[in-house]
Amino acid sequence: MVETRSPRPVLLAVDDDAHALAKIEHELSDRYGEGYRVVCVASAEMGIVELERCEAHGEDVALVLADQWMAEMSGSELLERARLIFPTARRVLLIAWRAWGDRRSAEAILRSMTLGGIDSYLIKPWWEYPDENFHRTITQFLYEWARSHRSGVAEITVVGDQGSPRSHEVRDLLQRNGAFHAFYPVDSERGREFLARSGQPSTRLPVVIMLDGRVLVEPSNTEIAQAFGVSTRPQRRSYDLVVVGGGPAGLAATVYGASEGLSTLTLEHEAVGGQAGSSSLIRNYLGFPWGVSGSELAQQAYLQAWMFGATVSFMIEATGLRCDGDGLIVDLSDGTEVKTTAVVIATGASYRRLGVSSLETLVGAGVFYGAAVTEARAMEGQEVYVVGGANSAGQAAMHLSRYASRVTILVRGGSLSVSMSDYLIKEIEATPNIGVRLNTRILGGSGEGRLEHLVLEDSALGSIETVPAAALFVLIGAEPRTGWLPEEVLRDDRGFILTGQDLRRYSLPPSAWYKEQSPMPLETSVPGVFAVGDVRHGSVKRVASAVGEGSMAVQMVHRHLAEV
Repeated sequence: MVETRSPRPVLLAVDDDAHALAKIEHELSDRYGEGYRVVCVASAEMGIVELERCEAHGEDVALVLADQWMAEMSGSELLERARLIFPTARRVLLIAWRAWGDRRSAEAILRSMTLGGIDSYLIKPWWEYPDENFHRTITQFLYEWARSHRSGVAEITVVGDQGSPRSHEVRDLLQRNGAFHAFYPVDSERGREFLARSGQPSTRLPVVIMLDGRVLVEPSNTEIAQAFGVSTRPQRRSYDLVVVGGGPAGLAATVYGASEGLSTLTLEHEAVGGQAGSSSLIRNYLGFPWGVSGSELAQQAYLQAWMFGATVSFMIEATGLRCDGDGLIVDLSDGTEVKTTAVVIATGASYRRLGVSSLETLVGAGVFYGAAVTEARAMEGQEVYVVGGANSAGQAAMHLSRYASRVTILVRGGSLSVSMSDYLIKEIEATPNIGVRLNTRILGGSGEGRLEHLVLEDSALGSIETVPAAALFVLIGAEPRTGWLPEEVLRDDRGFILTGQDLRRYSLPPSAWYKEQSPMPLETSVPGVFAVGDVRHGSVKRVASAVGEGSMAVQMVHRHLAEV
């Protein structure tokens, strides 16, 4: 089969300053002209015309740059209109270096950023030599666009049934682990071509094709991970520190433990990043002014841990924990065990189930717990619903709005402000294809093989209605993953692990402690066992606080090791 190259994505720059536009065009063409079609126009009106022309001809627009102070229209206004035409394109406001610090420019930037109208701003290139600060931002946005939107060369190709729960599970696994992959429905032309090339029938799906030609038929998650070359079992049987869970808290404990000389093993049963890894954009994490995707943050942390010498084993779970003299034994899902002196529990929490039986049968076939990033492109032009009132639900809605014709957030309470950050509420209010229905709960849903309708109740009005729905993304509440722990690790009535002073509040018998002093702030009822992040009773459900607890726990591990 002869591969046909897709048209090059477009980089569009708009500036009515001829000298500045010439410099921008030179910078873009010289650096990106091989892989992208660079278009530079001298007015806002010409920019709109070019965007509409690209849309009519089926071209992808990866990036739009616009000068803020143009005669016909401001850059922020132009980028707002660009968002309506190409919702997935990255949008950057250009500011002349002489205007940097100007109050009007600052106000325009802040307003556009707050309302989600732009992804970033940039000082226009003005150096005689290549402006690497300019290119640093451009390259980052092109990378993000390609990762989430472009289906070019992929490390892994998946062919499966679009509505199959297992096909969804495989795609979600690859997405959350940062693997560049392409998915083709089995009934599509490309899907049939890949199956024919690999010599596989369409009766056993999904089929996973590696870049080197290896073919996996109906593979397990472990088989996919092994084919991709990641570790699925510990390299040793004894470690100084075992971290259970690879979310932000667990990754922080892994990085700090390994960097401070502790032999460190981290167990992750699915994908690094945990629940945060499924977030399309985290904008309130320190040090990332333009935001960072949860999977990108997790991948960078994983690489950091690996470079410090930590072992991260995927697709394996801790199934038990017990004391062994001065040490601890962690039982693993493959039937083996590892010995350690300290354990950090960072298993996080999973999204609570809706508990609607008619929808549980459609999980993976239009009903998804999380997974907005994975399924977003398949929602193009359709009407979808998001359930939840916290940041994860708001981030999912914003990401889905780039593709879906309409996104409706369903909230059981009377306000978003109780649990969602103010910046997200403002972005949602400013996004024309996102609506919010308060005081609403889901009674049921139906469809032939996949979700087609939802039954909603307005608790304030007492009314019930059936609405068409292509998909439902559920991001509600949290249930801690603590069922594998022994009863000696005390938990509250919801299953969250008690630590520090909370142990005394729950009347822990002092005789349970082998030492006279009180437990350390993150220490559980079992000496040497610590809990961090969302799994801990009373924790703040934010990425930054989880990272902070993970790093703090390592200092307490050192104190424990010194006492032992």
